[in-house]
Amino acid sequence: MVAATYAFRMNLAVGKTMKVNIPVDVVIQPRRLRKDRLPILVEAKSAGDFTNTNKRRKEEATKIHQLQAAYGKTVPFVLFLCGYFGSDYLGYEAAEGIDWVWEHRIDDLARLGL
Repeated sequence: MVAATYAFRMNLAVGKTMKVNIPVDVVIQPRRLRKDRLPILVEAKSAGDFTNTNKRRKEEATKIHQLQAAYGKTVPFVLFLCGYFGSDYLGYEAAEGIDWVWEHRIDDLARLGL
């Protein structure tokens, strides 16, 4: 991607023997390119209560593993969280190496160079 561009709902090809497309909610190429030139991948998640998050936490873990296998371990993938996410959900995601940004702390995206 060209510097300072973004796309919503972009499909990224993953898989070695059989390529499949997986959707990513937002793909952002910072103004200042990262050394690996990979854009920042953002997955938007919202939850109306704590009980709905447990069944969805494995989706992000699967997605990050597929992305890392295709694009390398340094692929920048973060969750943009809106709503109710408890410590069990956050702990599971952290254990998978996934970081997050809260909707009420959107300025934290600046730490990613955005």
